Amino acid sequence: MDPWSLTLVTVVSLFVLVGAIWDYRFKKLPNWLTVPGFALGVVFHLVRGFMVGGWSGLGGELLDCCGGFATGFGILLVMWLIGTGGAGDVKLMGALGAWLGTSMILKVFFVSTMFVVIGSIAVLAYAMITAGMERTKQRYLKNDPSAAKKKSADGTVHDRRVHRRLMPYGVPVALATWVVLAWSLAVHV
Repeated sequence: MDPWSLTLVTVVSLFVLVGAIWDYRFKKLPNWLTVPGFALGVVFHLVRGFMVGGWSGLGGELLDCCGGFATGFGILLVMWLIGTGGAGDVKLMGALGAWLGTSMILKVFFVSTMFVVIGSIAVLAYAMITAGMERTKQRYLKNDPSAAKKKSADGTVHDRRVHRRLMPYGVPVALATWVVLAWSLAVHV
């Protein structure tokens, strides 16, 4: 494996590991992780592009980097807008896309979606076994549309939606990233 690929695999693996641990522990992906992760991805691709292919290499790397960012950020932005993801998830996928490029971030998204489905089924099954069907429905599935937004006496609108995340998204993204990187390395060896 060339030094550029080794650097990319190492940095990306550590990036998603920290994101997964932080998201699992605090149910949040912080800006101090995602914003520098994005910036380092851009710098990495600019340097690699110029060192490997001169000015034309720089342009190609920058295009792939920006395309990966737009793809990862864009897909998760849509999910955030419809209420199925958090803002940190959007930034994580954008930063990861800047590192991996368009085709690999799409693979990460699809594999992470499979992990989310499998994990969600496992979480719900475990909850039904340990807490019963009715408590599981109340905790994860019931939705009270009247509780979504309430107006206080002074006219301020308060968002009272209950956030029922089954799992932190950073964990399936990390697993998916490692699977995609391992597959990519196995194919190119």
